[in-house]
This record gives sequence, C-alpha cells and structure tokens, in this order.
Amino acid sequence: MNSQPATPAHAEAGPTAGGSSFRLSYGYGTDRGLRRELNEDSFIAADPVFAVADGMGGHEAGEIASGMCVRTLGSAPELAAGVRTASAADLQSCLLKADASIRNATGARAGTTLSGVVVVEQMGLPYWLVMNIGDSRTYRLSQGEFAQVSVDHSEVQELVDSGDITSEQAAVHPRRHVVTRALGTGDETEADFWLLPIQEGDRIMVCSDGLNGELGDDHMFRILSTVAHPQDAVDALIQAALRSGGRDNVTVIVVDAKNVLNDAGIATTAPRPEVGTEVEEDTLPRAWVNGTDQLNGTDQLNGTDQLKETDQEEGVDGKQ
Repeated sequence: MNSQPATPAHAEAGPTAGGSSFRLSYGYGTDRGLRRELNEDSFIAADPVFAVADGMGGHEAGEIASGMCVRTLGSAPELAAGVRTASAADLQSCLLKADASIRNATGARAGTTLSGVVVVEQMGLPYWLVMNIGDSRTYRLSQGEFAQVSVDHSEVQELVDSGDITSEQAAVHPRRHVVTRALGTGDETEADFWLLPIQEGDRIMVCSDGLNGELGDDHMFRILSTVAHPQDAVDALIQAALRSGGRDNVTVIVVDAKNVLNDAGIATTAPRPEVGTEVEEDTLPRAWVNGTDQLNGTDQLNGTDQLKETDQEEGVDGKQ
C-alpha cells in the first residue's frame, strides 16, 4: 500500500541561502492504473531532487526495490533540502549504494529504474542535473520546445539506434518493456547524466513508462503547454493515461522554474508558450526475458514495468 505525501501534492521552493533567486513550483502524483493489483512505482519530489523509480520483480519485490531507491536518495546528505552542490559522481555513488541495498534485500531478484533531475548551482547559476538508468523518462519543455532528455536503456532503443526499427515501431514492439540497465539486478548499473542550464519558464516532467506508454509526445506536449499549474498538469496527464487504457502504474512529477537570472543577471518572467492484439505490459530485465532467474550473470537486465513503489516525505513515495 502506497504511503501518502507528508506535504501537499503541490509545493514551491525558493532561493537557497547565498544562491540564485530562481524559484521552483512542482506537483506530483501516482496511480495504480486500471489493470495492476499493486503500485510498484516510487518517487521523490523534494527540492533539490525530483525522481521516479519503476520497480520490477512482482509479488511486491518491485515495491521493495523502487522504495529502497528513493529512500536512499532522500537520505543522502548531498541531496538535503537547500543543498544544490551535488555532482554526477555524488549521484552515481548514491545509486551504487541503493543498488547494493536492493541486491542484499532481494537476492538480485528485483530491480528498479530511476529517472529524474537534481537542481544544482554552479557559479551562482542554476542547472538541471538529469540522471537516468532504465526506461523511465525525463522530458523538458523549454522555450516552446518539448523533448525527451533521457535516453532509454532498453532493447528497443538499441534497435532504434542501430536503425533496425523506427521510434514508431519501438512503441508497439513486443520487447519494448525489456530494459538493459537497472538498479538491484543485472550487470549494468551505471546511470547516464546530462547538465542543462535552467532557462526561465522551463518545465521538467519525470514519469514512469505507464505514462509515455499510453500517451504520445504530442498529447503530453499539449497538456504540458496549456495547463499552467504543475499539479493540475500532473493530474491531467495521469487522467489522460487512464483514459487511454491505464495498463500500468502511472507516476508523474512536473517541475517549473521561475524568476531565473539571464546572462545579464536580470530575472525575467516569461509566459508559457501556447500550442495549438494486447501485449504484456510488465517491464522486465533482459536476463529474465531470456529465461534467467537472476540478473547477476553476463546478461544485462532489460525491462522496466515491474519495479514500482512510493515513499513520501515532502513528496517522497517509497514503500517501507
């Protein structure tokens, strides 16, 4: 059973002491979906970290894995409230700690994805430090352009990269839920990182694949570009996913950046741009799909739909 946030499902975070004057506002939410008995997604939404973990393993093992992941993030000193100095190396160290904890608790029979952003500052200027392992996703709507920042660690992404299939074909491919990296199982546990300057009016969306598995980019863009408040956008996205089938757990975080200093040191406020046969949906590590009980051999894990959980302290949702 998922815990509830200790704070309202929408919040604002102001400037840090001695830091830049930009402000964040954010919303978050999760839903079991229409076909799942359990919600194995977990998330944390507490400045400076906003991330979603999608557990895999079934029989509550996914809840354990994803919950341990977000609780590890929530307890890291470098990710404490008001601290915006984390580096990619700090985050990778934290993820390795989560990976070891999950393996010890589950015998490498469960795993989790993780995607999201950590807000950091360098030379007084703010950045999104994006992290990703597995096939949960982080998107950015900036200056009217909507794009996926993270790159899926999945079998179908490898096929897209090699030119064997198109992105459209990947969306319906029978092995689209097989992941090649995860925490807690398999051999590949290294995350990818991107450092992006925060622009005035930036909107970040982090989600489990229960959202983008139901909604195309155009549909998500339309909601994100027309619904002003981040919590209202989260609610609209989750409801749209449910109306489209709700075949998996759905978790969404939306973060807005306001009052961001430009290169001249002037804070601006920009208006949001205007716009005009069933397949099993569980995400699985590759080794499991290939008939291996555990992912601690040479096979990479290749799945994301079965690691979900939630622990909430100021927007932290991960199972105990």
